[in-house]
Amino acid sequence: MIQTRTKQEKLRQLLQILIPILITQLAIYAMNFFDTTMSGQYSPQDLAGVAIGSSLWVPVFTGLSGILLAVTPIVAQLVGGQRNSEVSFSVIQGVYLAIVMAVVVLIAGSLALDPILGLMKLEDHVRTIAQEYLFALSTGIVPLFVYNVLRCFLDALGKTRVSMLITLASLPLNIVFNYFLIFGKMGFPELGGVGAGYASALTYWLLTLITIVIIIRQQPFARYQIFSRLYGFSLEKWKEILLVGVPIGFAIFFETSIFSAVTLLMSQFDTLTIASHQAALNFSSFLYMVPLSISMALTIVVGFEVGAGRYQDARQYSWIGIAIAVIMAVICGIILIMFREEVARVYTKDPQVLKLTAEFLLFALFFQLSDAIQAPIQGALRGYKDVNVTFVMALVSYWVIGLPLGYYLANHTELMAFGYWIGLIAGLAVGASCLLARLVLIQRKMAARFQNP
Repeated sequence: MIQTRTKQEKLRQLLQILIPILITQLAIYAMNFFDTTMSGQYSPQDLAGVAIGSSLWVPVFTGLSGILLAVTPIVAQLVGGQRNSEVSFSVIQGVYLAIVMAVVVLIAGSLALDPILGLMKLEDHVRTIAQEYLFALSTGIVPLFVYNVLRCFLDALGKTRVSMLITLASLPLNIVFNYFLIFGKMGFPELGGVGAGYASALTYWLLTLITIVIIIRQQPFARYQIFSRLYGFSLEKWKEILLVGVPIGFAIFFETSIFSAVTLLMSQFDTLTIASHQAALNFSSFLYMVPLSISMALTIVVGFEVGAGRYQDARQYSWIGIAIAVIMAVICGIILIMFREEVARVYTKDPQVLKLTAEFLLFALFFQLSDAIQAPIQGALRGYKDVNVTFVMALVSYWVIGLPLGYYLANHTELMAFGYWIGLIAGLAVGASCLLARLVLIQRKMAARFQNP
């Protein structure tokens, strides 16, 4: 990254960082999509097993990997402050912490998986597939967590295009591995949905090895000499990472797990309603990649400017990012209003499900408007290393306001299933408003610090 002096230069640099992040996020989203759909081509039971396994794994992974996102603002501020000699130490300590976290997940999963699956009313075959799929996936947890730290390092330098190319290269590999291991092609065993777990694990190992080679051999990464020496464990640096990362991780966990909770509560409605809800929710998750990517880009550029003490530049980046997110949300909203029936047809041909999905997609429009404000603000605040309020507001928005209000509206009014969506939208709106106030407060504090050093 370089220092920018005008808003046009800032917009150009932000887009250069943002667009590769967006493509990367869409590629990661596609991996899970192909795991599920290719398993479904094998058998309905394998589709159900992989879907259940994914629904258990995704909230855990996104929450825990969110902790490691702390490496991004830490490294960005070090680079912005020209403290390059400290970067290697911080990244390696992040790698150590990632390995420890992965081991903890493996131990906890081995103890908790059977009881959790036992609570679900699943067919024996489906339960077995879910269990074996998660076991297969677990063989790649260590490299996956390590890769997340290394990606944070690449992104913190503003080289998000490199992360994009690595992820795009891994996507076709994942599809090929799925084909070989799910259907037993080219001499590989025919494992069904379980093969998708091994395919993903193998992809994670290759992804991490490729990233390590690039960091060692390619500039500007090689100049930081990340793997040039063996550091000892530093509990002090772990504490720094955890103080920033744990609130990020919990905030992400509260956000991802709320949709799992709503899906469980939706089981009281008929199958057509549940199918329509899931289709609209899936498309909303796809659209969310835009504000999420803007959020990640803002963490990088704001952290870089804060580290350099250029608080006015950090403030300008924040508002440019929020403006882009809102403009994109409005464009997506207009497209959604005009083509919501066409979008619904991607998911179903059933007339009743089609009609309900189109109605749910109208609520997805309001989701996008709230996310367009909330997600970029979260990213900007992380750039300032201000993460505790974000964590609290995620808890309040989703679990204190959104879910209880949604439950009341769904069960005690004529809104029925739509009540859950209205409740979550209300929670998001409150959260976005509070986070906006927090961002303004932080920016004023930083401005005062700049004026009175």
